Amino acid sequence: MDAALLAAACDAGPGEAVLEAGCGVGAVMLAAAARRPQTRFLGLESDADALVLAHENIALNALGDRVAVQGADVGQPFSRLGLTPFDAALANPPFFDDAGALRAPHPAKRAAWIAAEGLAAWCAFLVKAVREKGTITLIHRADRLADIMAELAPKAGSFTVRPVHPFADAPAKRVIVRAVKTGKAPLRILPPLVLHDRAGGKHTLQTEAILRGEAGLGWE
Repeated sequence: MDAALLAAACDAGPGEAVLEAGCGVGAVMLAAAARRPQTRFLGLESDADALVLAHENIALNALGDRVAVQGADVGQPFSRLGLTPFDAALANPPFFDDAGALRAPHPAKRAAWIAAEGLAAWCAFLVKAVREKGTITLIHRADRLADIMAELAPKAGSFTVRPVHPFADAPAKRVIVRAVKTGKAPLRILPPLVLHDRAGGKHTLQTEAILRGEAGLGWE
């Protein structure tokens, strides 16, 4: 679900270049590429096994002409990668910094759940990865919203936040955050996305449309 929502939140235009930090096997950037047929994507991934699968998934989806992946770790400076800053960056950072904060995940899922570098390192990397006025979009736990904004704020602003609620009468569990490098506009909190309907439907109509690729997750 998080990957699908992050892909739907990508609104990069024709000819623009988008970076995904920590792309895993490529779910987010491939879904975003399907939605944005004139946009180029590069994924960075530090896990060797996930990197192999990402290459295979790109080939299976016949998107090798504008989607690529390379080995890299967000713990290293972006400047060392020899890449030109991107128009936009996407990320679904691991949700926890402290291995003691949750029951230990399966070893194969540890990197996806626990950030060895910490959220601060992810935010710093994303800011460096985009050009001035470039956008940074990430999905994370709702209770880390203040931390995300604080880590991005020295170099990015114009924050737009969309809360994601499991049900209309339940607190938000996720937030999708958009920031603009060197942006100065006031904070905007958008209407929430409600995932499920207690009346019986598995997903709300809006969520179903997003998951089927029939709708995006706009920023207005």
